[in-house]
Amino acid sequence: MALANGVLVHGPRYWACAVRLEDGGVEVASGAKPLRASEIENRLIRGPARMAEIFALLPEIRRRLPAAQLPFQRPAVVAAMVGSAAAVRLVRGSRLSMAAQEILAAALAVGPAAVAMRGSNLASYHGAEHISIGTYEHGEKRAKEHERCGSHLVGPLLVASAAGNLLASRAPAHLRRPARTASSIGAVGVAVEVFAWMTRHPGHPLARALAKPGHELQHHVGTDDPSPEQLEVAEAALRASLELEEGGGRN
Repeated sequence: MALANGVLVHGPRYWACAVRLEDGGVEVASGAKPLRASEIENRLIRGPARMAEIFALLPEIRRRLPAAQLPFQRPAVVAAMVGSAAAVRLVRGSRLSMAAQEILAAALAVGPAAVAMRGSNLASYHGAEHISIGTYEHGEKRAKEHERCGSHLVGPLLVASAAGNLLASRAPAHLRRPARTASSIGAVGVAVEVFAWMTRHPGHPLARALAKPGHELQHHVGTDDPSPEQLEVAEAALRASLELEEGGGRN
């Protein structure tokens, strides 16, 4: 995860976060994950658990690294989230077909993430994250786009969310709200499993089609070319994470 002033890197068991301080120094914090989705084998809950483990880390990061500037702290992002929710309500109350409503509503949900990437160093640190991790994994200098970036969840998640909400909208009125909640959780699980399949079969035509929205989002919105100083921060986070994973948690 890219931050506005740094990078969070996490492996199966441990996390590490590095940020650039206002005085120019680099501060690093690391530790064990409070929730480990990699240990969950049930496919129905593994996807939501992978999302939950990220959010479970955030309070620990704030406690251990107060200088970290999380993506969704900015007022513009909060405003975008409120606006996105209002737009979704308007869409679902429109005269569009049910399928069109759900596809448009799913697309509108991406808005806050797009806003979070602009107007700060977040996109550059996102590029630094990809370059440092990709270079480590492939043993050669890589570009600012990465094949396992979470943006590649956009395609599968849009399709799964639209399908799930379309089914939920046909439930009896008194069950519609819990049905939508259940479909949202299920859509995350389905999207994560499809994303895992995409990474295992990158040459498959369906995998390429589903990855296309995420790649375009990375290329045009989600990432910028980082400075050497931003790359230094990303590499510090990666190095700290690898030391914990390879050393069994010994600092």
